[in-house]
Amino acid sequence: PARPLPTHAPMTQFAAADGQLLIGGLPLEHLAARVGHTPCYADDRALLTGRVGELRAALPAAVKLHYAMKANPMPAVVGLLAGLVDGIDVASAGELKIALDAGADPHEISFAGPGKRDGELRQAVAAGVLVNLESFREVGVLAAVSAELDMPARVAVRVNPDFELKGSGMKMGGGAKQFGVDAEEVPRLLADIGAAGLQFEGFHLFAGSQNLKAEAICEAQQKSWALARRLADCAPAPIRFLNLGGGFGIPYFPGEQRLDLAPISANLAELAARTATEMPATELVIELGRYFVGEAGVYVTRVIDRKISRGQVFLVVDGGLNHHLSASGNFGQVIRKNYPVAIGNRMEATGRETERESASVVGPLCTPLDVLAERMDLPAAQPGDLVVIFQSGAYGASASPQAFLGHPAVVEVLV
Repeated sequence: PARPLPTHAPMTQFAAADGQLLIGGLPLEHLAARVGHTPCYADDRALLTGRVGELRAALPAAVKLHYAMKANPMPAVVGLLAGLVDGIDVASAGELKIALDAGADPHEISFAGPGKRDGELRQAVAAGVLVNLESFREVGVLAAVSAELDMPARVAVRVNPDFELKGSGMKMGGGAKQFGVDAEEVPRLLADIGAAGLQFEGFHLFAGSQNLKAEAICEAQQKSWALARRLADCAPAPIRFLNLGGGFGIPYFPGEQRLDLAPISANLAELAARTATEMPATELVIELGRYFVGEAGVYVTRVIDRKISRGQVFLVVDGGLNHHLSASGNFGQVIRKNYPVAIGNRMEATGRETERESASVVGPLCTPLDVLAERMDLPAAQPGDLVVIFQSGAYGASASPQAFLGHPAVVEVLV
């Protein structure tokens, strides 16, 4: 017999009532009316809070949790998470402003990025945040800024490790990379940091992201810890901060399963114990972005037209890759695959039969790349219905070319 096709992991984080998906407890049509128009992104406050709580319960108390706000820099989301996590990781002066405005503790903000401008480095020193050095050039710039402001720059070294995170959706370390400083060059950089009088605090290692294999994450954490332990012997001061990265994935595509946190927790407990013995001044940090926010958000877009072309149903909606580049497959997918999708005002209720069909959801843009769902089994939809794309709380509005073709910008809400 033929094997059944893989299906998406069940999207059970949102309830439904009377055929309507509930976001933040609000029926979808009600929420769309409150927002004022579609398309929109809606993030669920309770789910965000719950995800932080789940991680706190699952991981050792000695491990600090940082939010990588590039995943979702919406000010309301950052403001909520700033009060729940231990720190914020930013990737630009623009993100730094949002984090500071949200009330994040500057001492617990770190700034990473391969192309920090001189002005951004000056802002970081003035704010008192930790700068993750990614080149030798940054040492000289920070030394000059420190002298000018009479404030020693707080620095850590972002290390490009000599290994990769196996099974990662996106590899951020290993081999030749624009990120960080190659591990073999780090001792020389540490000498420069000491000579420049910068305030060295530790290391940042980030091997990769979007990984659903606990064993691969554990292996990367073990290797990262061992590499930092070796490099500590060359450091100009004891390590106070060791960011082991993140990489925790969420299930987007058919056949993917949710990440098992139990092995990761056990692994981190072991590393925390070794840290307490061998590097007692060091705090371990895990930096997560999409794992905090991805499953708590949806993209909502309304059907404008229903077309049938040579037997194929196309639902033309009012938003597309200009708002949600990731769901269109144009944000790094090698082979395009569908995010989980639903008709949010036609959710199947118990005992009610709903006509279903194979349909493609396409946006309003004049490009064949503007596809949000291809030949998916969906309830039969009509103009006016609301299409919901799940797993949309990360890399949505800010990761999309919203000015493309001049359509209206997307609205973002936290409910």
